[in-house]
Amino acid sequence: MKPSITYLHLLRHTPFFTALSTEQLQWVIDHSQEWETEDATVVAKSDRTGTSATDYWILLDGEWRVDYHGRWFPSGHADPGKWFNIREAQGANCALITTERSYVMRITEADMNTMLEKGFAFGPHLYSGRAYYGPLFHPNAQALQPSAP
Repeated sequence: MKPSITYLHLLRHTPFFTALSTEQLQWVIDHSQEWETEDATVVAKSDRTGTSATDYWILLDGEWRVDYHGRWFPSGHADPGKWFNIREAQGANCALITTERSYVMRITEADMNTMLEKGFAFGPHLYSGRAYYGPLFHPNAQALQPSAP
């Protein structure tokens, strides 16, 4: 992976970030790192530890897949699986791998928590991602249903 520059005018049109204000988008840019990847780049893997083990990865452009038990679960930048955090695997052995040249963003867990505390509108994206990943890693689990208002 090689570092890339995040441009506000492009980030504004990325599905995970479309509900954010200009000020919030700038905050994201100031508290994240964008990377350009080639096909078959391992972005995150469950057997890695350290400071990035709990980071959030957002697919800005391109495609990636989660490899789990010999099966592939692909996602594009507008799909429910457009973000990933290794914690979603709940200890399962898996890897997040790009399937073409892609742009990904790393947000530390601390910065993501701060963004959520500041009211950044990531809720629907996180919810749909968890609904996607939950049954993937735990086949007996049912997809989450929206709660009544």
